[in-house]
Amino acid sequence: MSLRFSVIGLAATLALTTACTNKRVSNPLAKVDSKQPDKVLFDRGMDAMKHNHFDVSRLEMQTLINAYPDSEFIARAKLALADSWYAEGGTAAWAQAETEYKDFETFFPNMPEAAEAQLKIANIHFHQMEKPDRDFTHAVRAEQEYRQVILQYPDNPKMVAEARSKLLQVQEVIAEREFRVGRFYYLRPSYPAAIARLQSLVDRYPLYSKADETLYLLGQSYEGEIALLHNMDVQERKLHKGSEAQLKANQLARERMATDFAAKAAEAYAKILTRYPVMDRSDDAKARLLALHQPVPRPTKAALAQNKAEDAARGERTMLSRATAAFDRHPDVSSATKVGDPAMVDPTPVSATALVKRANSVAMGKTGTQAVSAMTTGTGTPPENQPAPRSDEIPGVSPTDQDAAQIPGDPKAPSDPNEIKPAPAGSDSASPSAAVAAAPDPNELKPNIARETPPAAPPAQVNELQVQPSGTTAAPDPNAASSSQDLADDNAVASSKHKKKKGLRKIIPLK
Repeated sequence: MSLRFSVIGLAATLALTTACTNKRVSNPLAKVDSKQPDKVLFDRGMDAMKHNHFDVSRLEMQTLINAYPDSEFIARAKLALADSWYAEGGTAAWAQAETEYKDFETFFPNMPEAAEAQLKIANIHFHQMEKPDRDFTHAVRAEQEYRQVILQYPDNPKMVAEARSKLLQVQEVIAEREFRVGRFYYLRPSYPAAIARLQSLVDRYPLYSKADETLYLLGQSYEGEIALLHNMDVQERKLHKGSEAQLKANQLARERMATDFAAKAAEAYAKILTRYPVMDRSDDAKARLLALHQPVPRPTKAALAQNKAEDAARGERTMLSRATAAFDRHPDVSSATKVGDPAMVDPTPVSATALVKRANSVAMGKTGTQAVSAMTTGTGTPPENQPAPRSDEIPGVSPTDQDAAQIPGDPKAPSDPNEIKPAPAGSDSASPSAAVAAAPDPNELKPNIARETPPAAPPAQVNELQVQPSGTTAAPDPNAASSSQDLADDNAVASSKHKKKKGLRKIIPLK
């Protein structure tokens, strides 16, 4: 009898124990003292990571992942495994952490922690960035990864805000490198390469702290090209190379190029005044515009407020950071602005080869598009200063086409408004004098006289630079009543300027 009661008591105890265990399994996160094996492994791994025992933590997490692939802790275990490599630090550990974070994004793309994983991938490259004069591989990778955070996880405002702030700092470092390369080409001097590099920098990173210096250096490069053209003209006249006609033709070509370079330089200087009016180079840009006899534009009130806010949001290096700069491998990002949207798309970079080809086209009196179409296709609109081609002037034309062509002097033939009239008797119809005496052809292309001589009036494109932040363009007439309301007052511009930064090297303007 006693044995029967003992068996019944033991069964009741087992049933009660099983019921309590099943209750814990149904909701393992309900109590901290849960004895579920996967929960135990996860807790041990997190505790080891808290005490910087990263090897032990990774062992616990990897055991959980391998032994319990269907556990509800599997996602957090994978993220913790990557976090252990990230917290350990170092080149090898960060490389392994990046791999683990990418695996987490692949397996759990819809979890909120996916944005955190992508942000940490970008931070890995941010921590390994070097100075602008050194390897910039990690800076480029950081830019790509931060852009990925902003584009792929726009519904996570916390991660997007941090990525945006870090992206502005990364782009400041990349822009500084591009500026140094462009300045090197300018001092060499290799002006086409400098122009290509500086123009690409301005288009790609408008929030760069030295954007005004970049534009000023761009204008100086164009003026350097003008100085070279002037020296070539003087040397050619001094050495008397070629005939007088050839000298005049070369001089005319150089005048065309100089006019185009002057317009480009004025455009760069004008952009300093309209987009960066409170920065250091605004006064120098105004002086160069006056020297080039170009109009001096004024910024709009919106552009003045925007540039003032950008400049006020920049930091300054502390005395300690300046003293330890020579021993620090990481770049200084204190000058990066904290307002404005970072560049999310890279425009097509400017090519130095394309600049040289365009300059040659301008020297020939043609635009870049006309020159390319004539050289590549060989068809289309006839070149300037030449009559439309005629069938009787093309060899190999059939007699039927020759009879169908207009015969000069035939009274039965209908009058053709495009016909080139014959020259007077005794003259050669194929001579240049016949073309001069011919009646004006309404379809004939006229020479572009405006590009051969410097324009007397201010170029109209200067005022096109006055663009509002919303994308609307200011009125072309700065003296109109509606436009004057949008333009900032000179006193407001002068009061918004800061003192000259110490150590800023001023480039001597070209005469």
